[in-house]
Amino acid sequence: MKNTVFTGAATAIVTPLNERGIDYEAFGRLIDFQIESGIDAIVTVGTTGEGSTLTDEEHKEAIKFTVERAAGRVPVIAGTGSNDTAYAIELTKYACEVGADAMLLVTPYYNKATQEGMYLSFTAIADASTKPCILYNVPSRTGCNLLPATVARLAEHPNIVGIKEASGNISQIAELARLCAGKIAIYSGNDDQIIPIMSLGGVGVISVLSNLLPSEVSRMCRLFSEGDITAARDMQLHYLPLTDALFSEVNPIPVKAAMAAMGFGENYLRLPLTPMSKEKKDVLLSLMRAEGLI
Repeated sequence: MKNTVFTGAATAIVTPLNERGIDYEAFGRLIDFQIESGIDAIVTVGTTGEGSTLTDEEHKEAIKFTVERAAGRVPVIAGTGSNDTAYAIELTKYACEVGADAMLLVTPYYNKATQEGMYLSFTAIADASTKPCILYNVPSRTGCNLLPATVARLAEHPNIVGIKEASGNISQIAELARLCAGKIAIYSGNDDQIIPIMSLGGVGVISVLSNLLPSEVSRMCRLFSEGDITAARDMQLHYLPLTDALFSEVNPIPVKAAMAAMGFGENYLRLPLTPMSKEKKDVLLSLMRAEGLI
C-alpha cells in the first residue's frame, strides 16, 4: 500500500462560527482538545466543518489556521473538493502551499458527473496536488456514487492514497476492498460502521462522533487493529445511541449543538442550516450527560 496519511480516527472537525465569522479562539481550543485527547488526524473544512457556507477567504483561512495550530502534532487533512474542478484545484494548491498534509476530495455535487467525469476530475486535482489525496464518497449528499471500479482506476494515481466511504452500502464497500486491496486506504465515513468496514480491511474512520469523544473513537480503532475485536465491537455498539442522536438531523446541526454544550463556541450555523429542534436536542444532551461529557 502507498504511504497512508493516518490509521485510526480522524475527526471531521466542526468550525465554530458566530455572527462575526469564524470563532478562532474556540476553534483553537477544540483543535488542542482533539490532539491532547489522542486523535490520530484532523479533517478541516469538510462537510462537518461547514465548508460549503464559508467564504473563499474563510475556507482558506481555516485551513491555514488548522495547520498552524496543529503544528505538526497530527496530520491535517484539508477539505478541498468541489463540484467545480478548477476551484478544487485552486483550493488544493493553496492547502499544499500552507502545509496541509493531505486533501479530502468530495465527489462533485449538484451538477454531479458520470464515472468517467469523476475519474477525470479527481485525476486533474491529484495531478495538481503535491500532497496525498483522499477521495470522499457520500452519495446521500452529492447525488453521485463513486463506484469501486472507478476507485480502482483512481488508485493507480500515485497521489490518490485513500477513500472515505460514506455510501452506507456494505456490499459496495466489500467490492471496493476486493478491487483495491493493498492499493488504497479505506476509511469509514459513517460512525455506525467503523468496525464493519475495518473488518473488510479498512484502516480507520473519518468521524463526527470523535468531535465529542476523540480518545474513545481512536481507542475503538486501535483495539480492532490490535486484535481485540470483542472490545472494539462492544464500543461500537455502546456508542450507537449517541451516534444516532448526532445524525437525527442533518450533519452538522446536532454536533454543533453538542460542541456548544461542551463549551466549544456558539450553537451557530449559517442558513440553510438551522439550530437543532428542542426535542431532538434534549435527547442528544441526555445521552451526553450519561457519558459525562456535560
